Amino acid sequence: MGKLFIVPTPIGNLDDITLRAIKILKEVDSIIAEDTRTTSFLLNHFNIEKKELIAFHKFNEHKSVDYIVGRILGGEKMALVSDAGTPGISDPGYLVVSKLIANNIDIECLPGPSALIPALVVSGLPSDRFCFEGFLPHKKGRNKKMLSLKDEERTMIFYESPFRVSKTIEQFIEVFGGNRRVSISREISKKYEETIRGTLSEVLETLKTKPIKGEIVICLEGKRN
Repeated sequence: MGKLFIVPTPIGNLDDITLRAIKILKEVDSIIAEDTRTTSFLLNHFNIEKKELIAFHKFNEHKSVDYIVGRILGGEKMALVSDAGTPGISDPGYLVVSKLIANNIDIECLPGPSALIPALVVSGLPSDRFCFEGFLPHKKGRNKKMLSLKDEERTMIFYESPFRVSKTIEQFIEVFGGNRRVSISREISKKYEETIRGTLSEVLETLKTKPIKGEIVICLEGKRN
């Protein structure tokens, strides 16, 4: 029987990859990739011999999962990677992991990059207890979800699009009040990495004069006792 290795990849700076991740990517028979072009660039950068790349993303994961499980049951060793960070964290991965567990297939997850932890650490907000909410619903259920977190005491972490971040902060003010502390980190580990901190009201004023771009993580203070 084969095995699946879940291999986190750098979220920005390629030097963040681990030696173990490179070793596994060299040894496996094939690689399950969110975007084969992105993964090809990564393999080329580290001079990893070309592997068979199997596309596995949110548009085909339901169709592809049985095919992947069948190949691993047949004895293949595969690596699962996303475009950046740890597969399964707001990226494809959950379905294939769940199906492999149901088939008693060995799974090994390497530790590695994920944008939420660096953003939390540099936010200055309490990090002993926190909850990760990922992306909020775009429309239906968005306000309901925010209201359900109104009394959450832990630091809350969200992923957000740069095109919606100002609107999200406005909505946070409506639900949580303008005095809640917030930290917005963008482009973590990349050239233009930046973190904006302050109250929700202060950060909203900053965003009005200085729109931000790139991959964004929002850390929001929990309800104070």
